[in-house]
Amino acid sequence: MLIRVPGQPGKDMCDSHLGVTRRDIMKVGGSSLLGLTLGGMLQAQAQSAESAGGAGWGKAKSIILCYLQGGPSHLDLWDPKENVPDNVKSVFKPIATKTPGLQFSELLPKLAMVTDKVTMIRSMSYTPNGLFNHTAAIYQMMTGYTTDKVSPSGQLEPPSPKDFPNFGSNIIRMKPPKEPMLPFVMLPRPLQESNVVGKGGTAGFLGKAFDPYTLFPPGDDLDMAKMDKINVSDLEMRADVYGARLERRAKLRDVINQGMPEIDRAVKDYNLNEYYDQALSLIASGRARDAFAIEQESRETRDRYGRTTFGQSALLARRLVEAGTRVVEVVWPKVANSDNHSWDVHTGLSARMKNQSAPMLDQGLSALIEDLDERGLLEETLVVAVGEFGRSPQRGVSTSGNGNSDDGRDHWPYCYTALVAGAGMKRDYVHGKSDQTASAPLENPVHPGQLLATIYESFGIAPDTVVYNHLNQPRELVKAESVSGLYA
Repeated sequence: MLIRVPGQPGKDMCDSHLGVTRRDIMKVGGSSLLGLTLGGMLQAQAQSAESAGGAGWGKAKSIILCYLQGGPSHLDLWDPKENVPDNVKSVFKPIATKTPGLQFSELLPKLAMVTDKVTMIRSMSYTPNGLFNHTAAIYQMMTGYTTDKVSPSGQLEPPSPKDFPNFGSNIIRMKPPKEPMLPFVMLPRPLQESNVVGKGGTAGFLGKAFDPYTLFPPGDDLDMAKMDKINVSDLEMRADVYGARLERRAKLRDVINQGMPEIDRAVKDYNLNEYYDQALSLIASGRARDAFAIEQESRETRDRYGRTTFGQSALLARRLVEAGTRVVEVVWPKVANSDNHSWDVHTGLSARMKNQSAPMLDQGLSALIEDLDERGLLEETLVVAVGEFGRSPQRGVSTSGNGNSDDGRDHWPYCYTALVAGAGMKRDYVHGKSDQTASAPLENPVHPGQLLATIYESFGIAPDTVVYNHLNQPRELVKAESVSGLYA
């Protein structure tokens, strides 16, 4: 006789949202004489789920990832060092923040005033294995995995259906939204290094049904009015197609499907009915279309975020999670390994960070955190700001084969900084500590995989949940444990 108290519903099927399995019920049925009824099983199951994670388990309903593509210099932003050699010390002065003992550089005055709402992780770190350059590092950060085909420079092949899924794809598969809303949105540009576009930004072997909806407005990356050119025509219903007419078309489709059992059986594994119904509800409701109407915001609010591509993308991210989107990834609106507004500062660091990238980050990210908090959304919205790595402590040295001027820093994955806020994370807290030159963690190193594991747990998803790849091989979401010290 089998006795089993199931854990997470459907865990053995890798789909936590599927509910209790037939196998669970049969096993409990065989043990009912011992007093374990179906009702008792469900109660035990619920208690098991509640205790599955730490204090932050399941606190997040949505996430906004501000992905600082290019690798921002932690020494020149939020981990400045004093009493260090001149070629290590930032040219920017340190300033106090709201958190006692925590200093930022003078480039982040607005963010310095919201540190009481966030956690700063000053010990992000990993040792690269062919990951000195952006593409492979981005792939690791977004999926939790490295790939088999990595060149010495870190470049990868283009996106493939065999890729590991972006973490957002995993989240929406296991925690689909309850409203007729786009579950996963990426904006305002794709992940990119050189000619490798979109690596780490797709659902990979999960299938295109879990790909993000991409909102990439037309125009050059330096066009700060790009977000005023948003086109979501694919979410609009033609004027001559009314809701009732669309519903009639759906019924006609059902009639046709009833007469085609062979085709139904052939495509049953693709959940076509589910996808069709989701698309129908999304278009008919207009919810997503309204969320993209950023012009509905007041002039004061738009100015608060900054009239830049990043600032308006952050504002749009707030509107999307407010409407029910699970995952929003705001990719820094300038491709890696390029000049002007990029974080990839091999040369011209002082002017580029002071006049371009830092002011946009400071205004947009601080406004996002404050706005979410004022609206009561920060309690259930996880905000993460991080790049694929930091920059070298010494200026003018080469760590990745790139040339660097005296006013530039190279790639540095061994120690850098991330910001997390909301959804059960501690406020007014600094996790970890870097050494005297911000070259390595002194305390509590955090691997990018651990940050992903923490994100999964925030959604009530166990990081070791198994998914099956294109070869039907079992793979964990991420091979890392969460960082329990981040939870309030």
